[in-house]
Amino acid sequence: MFKKNKHGIQVKTPEQLEKMRAAGLVVGRTLQLLRESVQPGMTPLDLDAIAEKAIRDEGAIPSFKGYQGFPATICASVNDEVVHGIPGDSRKLREGDIISIDCGAILDGWHGDSAITVPVGEVDPALTELMRVTEEAMWRGIAALTPGRHLSDIGHEVEKYVRSQGRYGIPKEYGGHGIGTEMHMDPWVANHGRPGRGPKLEEGMCLAIEPMLNLGTDRTKVLADDWTVVTIDGKASAHFEHSVAVTHNGPWVLTALDGGKERLADLLGDDAGRA
Repeated sequence: MFKKNKHGIQVKTPEQLEKMRAAGLVVGRTLQLLRESVQPGMTPLDLDAIAEKAIRDEGAIPSFKGYQGFPATICASVNDEVVHGIPGDSRKLREGDIISIDCGAILDGWHGDSAITVPVGEVDPALTELMRVTEEAMWRGIAALTPGRHLSDIGHEVEKYVRSQGRYGIPKEYGGHGIGTEMHMDPWVANHGRPGRGPKLEEGMCLAIEPMLNLGTDRTKVLADDWTVVTIDGKASAHFEHSVAVTHNGPWVLTALDGGKERLADLLGDDAGRA
């Protein structure tokens, strides 16, 4: 049985959340391996092969491969590519690049979805700061996933933090989503907006929180491959994502190896997060 609330949002039982956690850990471990694997001279397709093997070795299925025709296990977006980059072998990663790696897996019918942005060797300090702000904005949004708060509080917390850190573009047409028995489910989760709007968050909801930030404009375009999204001005972009469950103890970060405990302790107190 897959319960939905009055807003059509899937609400998981504790047992179903444990299954979500198992799928999330497959993704978390795969991204950890990919982070350690990135180095100059590799191609995005090399990383894709590593990811597919890691996911299948755990008895899971890559959720991106074949999704609406997408041809690969990961999305690999380099430098000015915002999201949905198709891994290829025509371009090797170079010292100073950054690469966003988005990864999903299905285990026992449940989905995990997460993304990281990784420097390739030494990178410009502005790129290091872009990645830091994007990741921290994600955690600020995650910290809002407590019962009784509203859906729009997530994007408000993301945007509030980003605006406090400088002039970054937040692509308005891309955001997070519900996740569970499907990779993309209701509701859509904006990375901006006013607080106190939309459905109230309740125990058992699972959402993928994924801010994307650009060094320049928030404007983007889709390339001729109908997948790869790039910045209009050619400036770099970063992307971080975690799948998160709302519990009575607060957010449980399903795709973080420690359940989000370390980072959420900084934001919500020592009892936050679950392993």
